[in-house]
Amino acid sequence: GNLDDNPVRRDIEEAGKMTGIDFIVNVVLNTRKQIIYCAAGDSIQAHRDACAYLNDIYRSPISAKADIVIVSQGGAPKDLNLYQTQKALDNAGHAVKDGGTVILVGSCFEGFGNQVFEEWMLKYTNPDDMIQALHAHFQLGAHKATAIAMLKKRADILFVSDMDSAIVEKTFLKPVHDLQSAVDACLRKYGNDADVIVMPYGGSTLPVCQ
Repeated sequence: GNLDDNPVRRDIEEAGKMTGIDFIVNVVLNTRKQIIYCAAGDSIQAHRDACAYLNDIYRSPISAKADIVIVSQGGAPKDLNLYQTQKALDNAGHAVKDGGTVILVGSCFEGFGNQVFEEWMLKYTNPDDMIQALHAHFQLGAHKATAIAMLKKRADILFVSDMDSAIVEKTFLKPVHDLQSAVDACLRKYGNDADVIVMPYGGSTLPVCQ
């Protein structure tokens, strides 16, 4: 959600000025990938205009972070693999308390979905080791594994999927057979009065704590 002080966005806009971009067309999509808004013109202003519209739809204010966050990427084909489903997990991290639990739900029947991502997910058993390794040698694919490691440092992650549990056990995710079992385990841990947030379209929802 940070645009003005975002190093990646600054690099993109600097590259645009260097290459002489003078006109862009940006669109906002709904969950069915249909165009619902269009902004065209100056490469920076049109982008900001589209982002403002997008924020009104997908930015979700919350009064406080929750003990338990249940999140899905939004179903097929968005959850075909863990590489894509991680997007939902990343957004759920904005809604969960430190010491809380995220229940990630997604089929992921294709597995990890990216070779570098898979190698990093299976290589490290300590989140800090993975984070340090990425700082030392950045790799695309590894950045998503490291994002999971960063969340794991402050919250548990239960994973309900079609992936082989024995493989998932080797990662920072804890496999759970079904969603109800995951919810029951969390309620035993935090109590029946635990705060719960449900994000059915986690890949396109940004929780913002007021």
